[in-house]
Amino acid sequence: MRVAVDARELCGRTTGVGRYLHELFAEWSVSTDARRHDWTLYAPSAPRVPEAFAGRVRVLPGHGGTAWEQWTLARALAADRPDLLFAPGYTAPLTAPCPVALTIHDVSFVAHPEWFSAREGLRRRLITAWSARRARIILTMSEFSKREIVTRMAQPEGRVRVVYLGTRARPATDMGRAREPIVLYVGSIFERRHVDLLVDAFAEIVAPAFPEARLEIVGENRLPPHARLDHGLDRQPPDVRARVRFRSYVDEATLQDLYARASVFAFLSEYEGFGLTPIEALVAGAAPVVLDTEVAREIYGHSARYVALGPGTREELGRVLVELLGEPSAREAVLAERPAILSRYDWSRTAAATLAALEEAAGAR
Repeated sequence: MRVAVDARELCGRTTGVGRYLHELFAEWSVSTDARRHDWTLYAPSAPRVPEAFAGRVRVLPGHGGTAWEQWTLARALAADRPDLLFAPGYTAPLTAPCPVALTIHDVSFVAHPEWFSAREGLRRRLITAWSARRARIILTMSEFSKREIVTRMAQPEGRVRVVYLGTRARPATDMGRAREPIVLYVGSIFERRHVDLLVDAFAEIVAPAFPEARLEIVGENRLPPHARLDHGLDRQPPDVRARVRFRSYVDEATLQDLYARASVFAFLSEYEGFGLTPIEALVAGAAPVVLDTEVAREIYGHSARYVALGPGTREELGRVLVELLGEPSAREAVLAERPAILSRYDWSRTAAATLAALEEAAGAR
């Protein structure tokens, strides 16, 4: 089977979709089932891929946006005529000359159009809907997300496959190390993730209770122009402001160090298709605190503390953070559920199930 892959998310700083695709290729690079296929990875610049796929890259210069996808990539596919296109990031060329396997991570742009600008929301809704209609198989990451795709995008249930994301669990001996009073957030910063509430809860409730506590926020700010995450810090004393750090990106070694040192991981998202970073924090031994949503209950089970979204969220969040930072038994109770939850998530199973779906979409099974 000759498989084409839209690999543009492996260029530059890899975040959500890029991390997903990177982990798939890491597994496929050591899989005899995957390596019997002929892969071509298309990208606007040289992507970071495992050595086994380094000779499979075809660079199509461009900016990597919608025009690149719908014109540059489409023309290359028309010339190369692969047996399948794997589009891992919501959309695909509408004139692709082959079957398409499409990954839709979530449909927040349909469920909550108010979170997007009029132009961006319309673009996402139209192109994702068109791509989904012509896709032979749609992959997604949770039962919640599948129901959203079927209901909100009117897709046949039988074409949507749920493949959970994975983890690379560390040995148990790595998880018992002493923790620092760090509250950590990792992920792109969108309105739906309420990072402003986290900043306010830390500054007004956690910081006075724990003079050594720090809040580390890692993620690109994708809020609307002029929106500020730190407006609540303006009224705080300098020592509190100095204990909140914002970074748009850190390298993998720094990220893993933060996970290993943090006591608590806060991720207040009200809408996700999966939400991987709390699972990664759980692997490293940081207790997750998340909003109480349907998808969060599905993915994290009892291995998280939940807070409700509403007028009292900041105060409830502050109380939970203080409890987890100050009472080791509270954190240990969350982590005690970790083995059962983490056993559900493994990148090798994710990659194998994804490959099987690609083969099915191409008619190779």
